[in-house]
Amino acid sequence: MSKIKVVHYINQFFAGIGGEEKAHVEPELREGVVGPGMALNAGFKGEAEIVATVICGDSYFNENLEEAQKTILEMIKSQEPDLFIAGPAFNAGRYGVACGTITAAVQDELGIPALTGMYEENPGVDMFRKEIYIAATRDSAAGMRQAVQVMVPLALKLVNNEEIGSPEEEGYHPKGIRKNFFTEQRGSARAVDMLLKKLKGEEFVTEFPMPDFDRVEPAAALKDLSKAKIAIVTSGGIVPKGNPDHIESSSASKYGEYDISGFDNLTAETHETAHGGYDPVYANLDADRVIPVDVLRQYEKEGKIGELHRYFYTTVGNGTAVASSKAFSEEIGQKLIDDGVDAVILTST
Repeated sequence: MSKIKVVHYINQFFAGIGGEEKAHVEPELREGVVGPGMALNAGFKGEAEIVATVICGDSYFNENLEEAQKTILEMIKSQEPDLFIAGPAFNAGRYGVACGTITAAVQDELGIPALTGMYEENPGVDMFRKEIYIAATRDSAAGMRQAVQVMVPLALKLVNNEEIGSPEEEGYHPKGIRKNFFTEQRGSARAVDMLLKKLKGEEFVTEFPMPDFDRVEPAAALKDLSKAKIAIVTSGGIVPKGNPDHIESSSASKYGEYDISGFDNLTAETHETAHGGYDPVYANLDADRVIPVDVLRQYEKEGKIGELHRYFYTTVGNGTAVASSKAFSEEIGQKLIDDGVDAVILTST
């Protein structure tokens, strides 16, 4: 019996090409195993074999989505594989989005069984969990062994057309699919049993988990705007012309802090957007459409606000990991507190 042929997708980092400075490398097809494919190959124990590896830079993929996807699909198709695996991407946001995008395309357009792996806070999970199987992994490559232990059995079940069990049994992120099943206890009895356990402080497992919203109590209203220092923070990607800190157009790994003390108005000559998730034309023509520096300067002159903070903070919300966003907010928030800012205007797209 011939081995199952596998094509593996990885980014520039896991291919050993380089980090962020090499994130713009174009798609490349290499024969055989590269990087983390060695762990996957070992996990297959001879039942399957990685015959080729597709490599693409995270920035290139996300900034050239249609072209990159088309090129990579042709590379995969040329190998006539039985199975496709992307990643795992762990908690790398742009890598996760790329893995999810290409896994869904391989499954839907080429009709080849496909899966990937990611940490629960990777934006790729929420984007693609309903379409594809995404093995649950740890947040970094330190969890590679555990990822392989989940991905290999699941991949083999997919390619062999075997029944896939529940997320708890197989180790993948829930896809939001509910299935009817027969049980000895009717629903009302199970519900009462769970309620009694909850009241007693005992452990129980709900049959219908609810979303977990991160609720934040609003701050008290400002008593006097005319004396308040106001700052601007945006996920709309507005940056000085040329994007000096190279904030990514998707799955940002950084934010920018820029001085606007010398500006009454933002123009096409001074500012632009780095955001890759919306049409940039109008934002590039007038960045005040995303961060209202012109209006706030007018309010400052009229005494409606006390002062516009000299710095604005900016990043790109498009595909950015929740963990990254929380880290940005903590750093930016502390800086605003240290600078005596009274209120913040948050703008998006």
